[in-house]
Amino acid sequence: MLSKRLIACLDVRDGKLAKSVKFVDTKDIGDPVEKAREYYEDGLDELVFYDITASSDARNIMLHVVEDVAGEVFIPLSVGGGVRSVSDATDLRLAGAEKINVNSAAVKRPELISECAQAIGDQNVVLSMDIRQVPVSPGLPSGYEIVINGGRTPMGMDALAWALQGERLGAGELVVNAIDADGTRDGYELKLTRMIAEAVRIPVIASGGAGVPEHLVDALTEGKADAALVASMVHYGDYRVSELKQYLHDAGVKMRMSW
Repeated sequence: MLSKRLIACLDVRDGKLAKSVKFVDTKDIGDPVEKAREYYEDGLDELVFYDITASSDARNIMLHVVEDVAGEVFIPLSVGGGVRSVSDATDLRLAGAEKINVNSAAVKRPELISECAQAIGDQNVVLSMDIRQVPVSPGLPSGYEIVINGGRTPMGMDALAWALQGERLGAGELVVNAIDADGTRDGYELKLTRMIAEAVRIPVIASGGAGVPEHLVDALTEGKADAALVASMVHYGDYRVSELKQYLHDAGVKMRMSW
């Protein structure tokens, strides 16, 4: 059995670490470079960096911030926000990112996934999906819809169908980010995560809603995720990365332990 992963997410706006609740009421809460260093030194498995306004502002990601973060961590760094082309992906790789996250631009032009997979390897291409729950309908049979541009634009696309298409196009990993749970600390959207994890053959990362260590166990067992993404619970100092990994280990979840 492969080890599960604990991933911390740095949402960055104008070069500063930010946090929102359900993608609104966004507040600046610190320095992303300092947090990246802290989490890496405390045993984090992987770091995700999102420039959360790059797509909605129609601009490229801030490469200098990516370079600063990459210079402080020696674990996989996954970066997204405003990736619209192979050139953007290549620039991020040169800035120090190991994996590239595509989201809004891939929804608008799905072949971007294949183009990036061919250029940098499918194992380095992550399809990040922002998803909200909606009434079941013929066009949205899963009851979950894809939303882009930082949660601003609903697309009328079924989330499960998009996950399967993303896998076919060459994505090596999926981030399942539940907008309804984001920042609430009430727990992951387990039904959504499990539905997608059971349908695809590539790793699935549960995102949105972690508040207490039990939520991580739930996501990695009942939710069948391969990795759990955390933000608020570490950014605000409620828990340390090492505490969360030890809790997961003690709960019987196979983790990479370095102490």
